[in-house]
Amino acid sequence: MTTAEETIAAMRAVAPPGQPDIDAATLAELARLTGRLITEADGGTDLCRFTAVRKRSIGLPADTSWLQGRSVLVTGGTGCVGSVLVGLLGQLGVAGVASVSRGRAAGWPRYPHAEYLTADITDPGQLAAAFRAASPDLVFHLAAQRDPGLAETLVRETVATNLLGTGNVIAAAAEAKVTDLIFASSGKALRPYSGEVYTATKRAAEWLLARAADGSDRRYSAARFTHVVDNSIIAARLGRWCASGGVVRLHDPAIMFYVQSARESAELLLRAGQAGRRGILRLSAMTDLGSPVGLVELAVGMLAQAGSAAPIYWSGYEAGYERAPFPGLYDPRTAGGVSPLLNGFEAAAVRPGPPVDTCQVRYPPCGQSDELLELLAARCAEPAPASAIRASLDRLSWSLLDGAMSVACRSTLARAAQLTERHRHSLSAEHSQMLEVIRKYADKAPG
Repeated sequence: MTTAEETIAAMRAVAPPGQPDIDAATLAELARLTGRLITEADGGTDLCRFTAVRKRSIGLPADTSWLQGRSVLVTGGTGCVGSVLVGLLGQLGVAGVASVSRGRAAGWPRYPHAEYLTADITDPGQLAAAFRAASPDLVFHLAAQRDPGLAETLVRETVATNLLGTGNVIAAAAEAKVTDLIFASSGKALRPYSGEVYTATKRAAEWLLARAADGSDRRYSAARFTHVVDNSIIAARLGRWCASGGVVRLHDPAIMFYVQSARESAELLLRAGQAGRRGILRLSAMTDLGSPVGLVELAVGMLAQAGSAAPIYWSGYEAGYERAPFPGLYDPRTAGGVSPLLNGFEAAAVRPGPPVDTCQVRYPPCGQSDELLELLAARCAEPAPASAIRASLDRLSWSLLDGAMSVACRSTLARAAQLTERHRHSLSAEHSQMLEVIRKYADKAPG
């Protein structure tokens, strides 16, 4: 009897990664091996666990007095998490809720207590008009381009929405004298540097909020989400492949990923807002995300449930998805004790508090980063090629890495360098450059 690992090895031998097209004979063999894999891998357990996450909750914050009697604006309020948040706000005694979106989201509930406004956050004029109409006291900013793979194709649109659009929201909120701004970030932003467009824009958006918060009398907060099962990109793709019988193209059988529910995500935003403090950016993430879900088990579980004969092909990683994490991303001394959505540099300053861990996001004032942001905005405004926009974003990302490491704890930097040095022979060029930045500050950062 073969094992699931042996069957996967056979599948990869029959059809190595990186093939855009696969002939009929190979597909037939992949279909046979996929059927065998379904009998060998425990897909039912992980699929049930994945589906059950939709019912999870971390609970509302104990104190909601900061919301009561106040007017709230939610960007992206017609999306998955946004619609849940709008629904919860209606139960918390707010004076009113306005949702601002481009009007493209569909399939999520709308509520009679909310006003739905149409505006694109990439257009400052439209956004200003929406703020005037809503007159908010507080803002939850969720609007984003959320697909990492699509971000590699829609480079200009992703930068304009996720990064420059966030800047527009910050400016509009300041103009409207909003007291609290809470931002929906991504678990991918735990990476101190990334050459991938989606991750880089979310990381840089956190920097924008930290810059706005520095010394301000307003409260700025951020919450990092991981894979939201209610609006899962991979589950939606698997569903389409199951229905069509097309080739199920998956990155790698070793992939495992954390998940959370839309309810948990909305509650996390509310808890992040409660944790907000004037003059600094506070970042929140769920302490316990449970055990990660295996991609193999989820895929075979969905195929078995649908009775689909679609073949699985292990295609290799697409652009927008990291193949291997930076070896110094987590410190074993802190990993496991705090949220996996906080890296080792952040974990050193975490305030643990199940169900949510919080830490301060710090960047030093940096004229170079500001100049690089202006250059990036100019590239997006002009008919520059996507490659030029990507290059400008990458320069900003390296500048932000340098800034973040310059204010990190010396002992934390030294530990990260030590952990990474063990892998020096196998580091990518990107990870080698990250190590050099860390080592540069390890001997002169504050203790």
